[in-house]
Amino acid sequence: MKKFLTEDWVVTFLSLPLLIIAGLASFLPNNGFKVAADLTHHAAWHDIAAFFIIALLLLYVGNTLLRRPTRGLIRSFIVIFAISLLAQWIAKIEAVKYYGFEAVFFSVLFGLLIRNLFRIPEWLKPAIQGEFFIKIGVVCLGATVLFSDVMKSGAAGLIQAVVVVSIVWFFAYWLARKFNIGQATAMTLASGCSICGVSACITAAGVADTDKKQLSYIISLVLIIVVPMIYLMPWLAGMIAPLLTDDPIIQQEIIGAWIGGTIDTTSGVGASSEMAGDIAQKTAIVVKATQNVLIGFVAFFIALYLSARSEGKKGYMPSFGIVWDKFPKFILGFILASAVFSILQTQELLTLDAKSKIIETSMAKTFSTFFFSLSFVCIGMDTRLKEIVSRENRRLLFSFIGAQLFNIIVAMFAAWFMFGVVKPALWPSTPKKPKTHTENLKPSTPALPEGFIIEEPIVDEEISFDTVTTVKR
Repeated sequence: MKKFLTEDWVVTFLSLPLLIIAGLASFLPNNGFKVAADLTHHAAWHDIAAFFIIALLLLYVGNTLLRRPTRGLIRSFIVIFAISLLAQWIAKIEAVKYYGFEAVFFSVLFGLLIRNLFRIPEWLKPAIQGEFFIKIGVVCLGATVLFSDVMKSGAAGLIQAVVVVSIVWFFAYWLARKFNIGQATAMTLASGCSICGVSACITAAGVADTDKKQLSYIISLVLIIVVPMIYLMPWLAGMIAPLLTDDPIIQQEIIGAWIGGTIDTTSGVGASSEMAGDIAQKTAIVVKATQNVLIGFVAFFIALYLSARSEGKKGYMPSFGIVWDKFPKFILGFILASAVFSILQTQELLTLDAKSKIIETSMAKTFSTFFFSLSFVCIGMDTRLKEIVSRENRRLLFSFIGAQLFNIIVAMFAAWFMFGVVKPALWPSTPKKPKTHTENLKPSTPALPEGFIIEEPIVDEEISFDTVTTVKR
């Protein structure tokens, strides 16, 4: 049993009740819990109380199982929860949503301000557990990655995701190593830049044993750089896509695939692609979901590589046991959640709301966002801005920006080739040809005698019927 008393396993087990609640969301009042923008209603505070109790209970049980101190945990968590709640509430404001700012952005911002303007007291430290919260968020995120969404883009989206992730990952890793960045940190940076930002960073860091301070800085980079990209990518894609094709539908697909392959957060992809159009948004979200699936594969290959290197023997093939020891176990929860909810969808056991959104996956997404927000408050509180401007961190900044620029170029060509060339050639869409005016005529309409035509009806205002005048040619 001691093998299961590690953070990865404990987080996976503690996430199961959240997934069960998400699966039963359609039976709950208002289809589950939410952080509402309007906090003047009692129902909104009931939901907030439910979030507080659930998160505190999971944190307390987790600390007990992991033999971490529980003294002062409640007082510390109240502060972390309040800051996270403030960040989520601000992100719900319509003006803030319009500009694409996310709850996690405000969470890490508030954490940074508190850490760098004030001294963190000892009583506040027990609940500052960023990795614990974010791993729960990753498991819940798995329930939102459905196989049907991945297959909507067909082979085009899948091939693009694999090609872009592979090329960008190896380039980002090579560039980071050129800047003399350590192997573990370089792997974390490459994963965050190429796959899906924060979730991939946490996963790679868990496999490669990345320094926590370096991990916090990379996550901060992801969250800061994604903000200008939300606005720059629709503008840039809108300028270039018309140069690649004249078909407006294909233009939208290229724009969506390009945005989905470059912006590092799923919510950022949704906000950015919404500015480009409905088709672009659907394509972008599907491409992003396909990339999210690759988290587990990248974690496996990193574990495989590191286990082989650890043996120190050229050409040595590591055993499954060594790879298993290095593999982050909470990713199994991510994969399991994705598989279970995908099966439920294929069996038509998931429910759509009035906006045609799946209630159960929406609840899972709410849990994921909530725990991500808690984790980013903690990450901000663990990050000193003075350390960010150090020489090593400047190298990280240059590596990340260089890899991101490379990602934009590669994703553009991949989106154009797969959605502008391959998909139209192999899977052409055949829209119905609109009927002409003559085709809309009923077959039984009698033909006019030769030499006669029908003129416009002459309507007399004082007569209740029309008169038709025939004129001989």
